[in-house]
Amino acid sequence: MKRTPIPGVILLLLSTCITACTAEQTQAVRVSMATTAGNVELELYPDKAPATVSNFLRLIDGGHLDGATFYRVVSPDNDNGNPVISVIQGGIGDAPSPFAPIAHETTEQTGLPHLDGSISMARSEVGTASTEFFICIGAQPALDYGGARNADGQGFAVFGRVVAGMDAVRAIHAAPADAPTEFEYFRGQLLDEPVVIESLTRVSRLVERQ
Repeated sequence: MKRTPIPGVILLLLSTCITACTAEQTQAVRVSMATTAGNVELELYPDKAPATVSNFLRLIDGGHLDGATFYRVVSPDNDNGNPVISVIQGGIGDAPSPFAPIAHETTEQTGLPHLDGSISMARSEVGTASTEFFICIGAQPALDYGGARNADGQGFAVFGRVVAGMDAVRAIHAAPADAPTEFEYFRGQLLDEPVVIESLTRVSRLVERQ
């Protein structure tokens, strides 16, 4: 005998599917960063920027960023590039990278623009990002795909955002930055006292993104 599906059951199954699909689309990883300037909580988006998030989590899980520093701040007052930007940059600096550089995931691909609190990978040429990253102070569209900050027009790879602790980020950005440098481009941008990243740890594997 042919049975006719019950409409209520169909609606229930459809609702369950929509809920599950939505949860998968909004997956994120929460990370806690303890620094000498205060604590910062990050939300990383593996569904949007899988290669970049995977690299950052490998650095975290291996303890490679514990003891790293925020060492550079860029603002309209000291920027030697064009258009001017406002960011703080951190990482392991001149120390050898434990992993190979990663593929570049543009903001056009990920849909993650450089907004206030966005965390993104620093790089020179496309495909050279590895351990250095920065956090935006205010929206920085010049760093997006097609932006004018990089001559290649590929921008930088956003992979998450600050969800708590922007006061610490802004305190780092406002710290004195006149340490000596052999590179004119960095003049006036290197912190007199780099801010130590004491630890980076996962808080949760999956959370619902707003």
